[in-house]
Amino acid sequence: MSASIDQEDALVTSTDPLHPANLISGLCASFYRLGWVTGTGGGICIRTDDKVYIAPSGVQKERIEPSHIFVLPYPQAEPSPHTDRIFLRRPKLNLKESACTPLFWNAFTVRNAGSCIHTHSQNAVMATLLWEKEKMFKISHQMIKGVRIGGNGPTLSYLDTLEVPIINNTPNEEDLKDSMKEAMEQYPRAAGILVLRHGIYVWGDDWQKAKTQTECLDYLLEIGVKMKLAGLPTVLNE
Repeated sequence: MSASIDQEDALVTSTDPLHPANLISGLCASFYRLGWVTGTGGGICIRTDDKVYIAPSGVQKERIEPSHIFVLPYPQAEPSPHTDRIFLRRPKLNLKESACTPLFWNAFTVRNAGSCIHTHSQNAVMATLLWEKEKMFKISHQMIKGVRIGGNGPTLSYLDTLEVPIINNTPNEEDLKDSMKEAMEQYPRAAGILVLRHGIYVWGDDWQKAKTQTECLDYLLEIGVKMKLAGLPTVLNE
């Protein structure tokens, strides 16, 4: 039994700062300082070949440690509230895997992503309210050059228009899975999905690209909100 536990802990124990367990701890602390994952909300996952590393749910995100990380095998049946999940490693503490897990899996199966980030950014929430009727946030701006078509395709150009779909929120995070997947399939060029009065999901080929795109999208959401409130058009030649 002891050997088995040691093998499990080895999955999240490394002196390499780029090991997924170490990265998730550091990134969550950074996201907390940005106001993206306060109040235990939000999350991140990293997929490396046949393993998925996921932060726990309902914890102080700025205080996550590598030993708190869950490890799941990939691929496996898409996780949902109604299916058992297979784990390679669970924390020794009484923690639960991120409630975002089924939605992270959407990024893997629909976009073949290597990482997915979920934030409760106020910029994202405000954008969902100001563009609620249209169900689509749209903007033309220099910063869209940091966003990739579909999240992992070619980068957008200055002359393009960024579009991010907005889906309705649900009382339980896991129940967003189907509507998020439907929006991803309906809008294959979208690099993220906004959730009404809630936040945003962003993905990328790896954690660096997912982080970069989350930063760019948050910038665009913030300036888009300011432009909208100032009565300025957010789309070129509109």
